Amino acid sequence: MAVLSVEAIRALFPSMQRTHNGLPVAYLDGPGGTQVPASVADAMRDYLLHHNANTHWAYPTSEETDAMLASARAALGDFLGAAPDEVAFGANMTTLTFHLSRALARAWQPGDEVIVTELDHHANVDPWRQVARDAGLVVRTVPFDVTTGELQWAALEAAFTSRTRLLAIGAASNALGTISDVTAAARLAHASGALCYVDAVHFAAHELVDVRAIDCDILVCSPYKFYGPHVGTAFVRRELLARLDVPKLAPAGNEGGERVETGTLSHEAMVGAGAAVDFLASLAPGATSRRAALAETFAALHARGLVQVTRLWDSLRAIPGVTVYGPPPTRPRTSTLSFVLRGHTSTELARHLVSRGLFASNGDFYAQTVIERLGHADDGLLRIGCSAYTTDEEIERVIAAVQALAA
Repeated sequence: MAVLSVEAIRALFPSMQRTHNGLPVAYLDGPGGTQVPASVADAMRDYLLHHNANTHWAYPTSEETDAMLASARAALGDFLGAAPDEVAFGANMTTLTFHLSRALARAWQPGDEVIVTELDHHANVDPWRQVARDAGLVVRTVPFDVTTGELQWAALEAAFTSRTRLLAIGAASNALGTISDVTAAARLAHASGALCYVDAVHFAAHELVDVRAIDCDILVCSPYKFYGPHVGTAFVRRELLARLDVPKLAPAGNEGGERVETGTLSHEAMVGAGAAVDFLASLAPGATSRRAALAETFAALHARGLVQVTRLWDSLRAIPGVTVYGPPPTRPRTSTLSFVLRGHTSTELARHLVSRGLFASNGDFYAQTVIERLGHADDGLLRIGCSAYTTDEEIERVIAAVQALAA
């Protein structure tokens, strides 16, 4: 099945017309937030200008809002392999995790345990540490191998005890690109009677999520990492969602995802999140269903990204003074690559790339423990992220820019 070419995809993004220093801008900061296609912005604008209202009232724009939010839940359900009533929205993944951690901990006892990992973004670490402090829980931390950039699996297996109540694990590292086997991790958690909470924020931009195949209990992600607006989404298994003791207002909705949604959310962002899913599905126009289209799109984008990250991996490693981190392209990984250049800070490197129209992020990316373990706590890494609109020519521009600075 044909998926749109990179050139055709780029034509859907107004931001691709931007230049810097007379050069076309290459947006390589996707792991921190992708660009937005016109269709997503149009959907949000249409909602705000023609349907804007609060929910569950009897007048037309409120009923239209209800229908549009239901449509957004259905789209995210297709995106995650979940039912629409298992989809919740929030301000962002971090806020959702803080909220859900407190709901879950209400059922736990002092001395119960939560497992986190060193490889994770702190949004899937610090909320659990905070609730552990409040509820007298024990947090166990699984290390990662600094050489391979992968979790130490034996340490993960050994971390479970009879008091383990939850495993919080990332599906992919936003700093190193490492993909972890969260399906196997969920099996470990369930075998010891624990829940599995998956951070798929970075993963969901590169691989199609299937919460049934993973068999996780909760999975969170952020549409602004896959061409949508700034909003957070969560899958919560229906049976768990129904029994969660969620901090909530008495009059607030109590059905489906609304159980964990506090206050009036950004309806336009929710609509935009659904539009982002439809955008991704539209890249495979011959598919027979939205889920099938998403599968085709992600397979094609992953293949393109693997070619690009392999080119980056091989070329950057050949430059004197460059150290590249994370697993090689022959191991499970996303098309995100981080590195340092001896004699230059990551900020100097980022600014050098900017001078050539290359926009890339640097620092610790909130994966603070990863950067500390790699010995770069003071300055961080430079991160290149390949997205649906990244071209091979842009990858060559990155390589040439680093070569010039290293010379």
